[in-house]
Amino acid sequence: QVQLVESGGGSVQAGGSLRLSCEASGSIGTVNVMNWYRQGPGKQRELVAYITDGADGGRTYYADFAKGRFIISKNGVEDTLYLQMNSLRPEDTGAYLCSFITRVGPDYWGQGIQVTVSP
Repeated sequence: QVQLVESGGGSVQAGGSLRLSCEASGSIGTVNVMNWYRQGPGKQRELVAYITDGADGGRTYYADFAKGRFIISKNGVEDTLYLQMNSLRPEDTGAYLCSFITRVGPDYWGQGIQVTVSP
C-alpha cells in the first residue's frame, strides 16, 4: 500500500525557515498534481501551493499568504515533493499535508506534519 510521508516539520521562531518533504513509499504512477495543504488550529484546511506535471517542470500556484515566502518544488523521478518556507509567521502554525493527484489511479494523502511558529 502506497503512503505519502511528510517530514521536516518542527518548531521555529517567527522569521525562521523550514523545508518540508513529502515522499511516496512506493510507485504510484504518473502524478498530475502535487499539493501542499495546511490546517491551523480551529481553522479549515486550505491549499498552500501546488505544482503540476510537465516536461518544463510544471506550473506552480501559491495561495496569497504563501507568495514570496514559500517555494514548492518536486523531484519527479522519486515522486518527492518539497515546500521551502521562509519568513515564517505565527499564523503559519498548523498541520501541513501533502496530496498527490494521479492520472489514472487514486488520490493519495499524507498524515500531516506539525509546524509551529512562535512569536
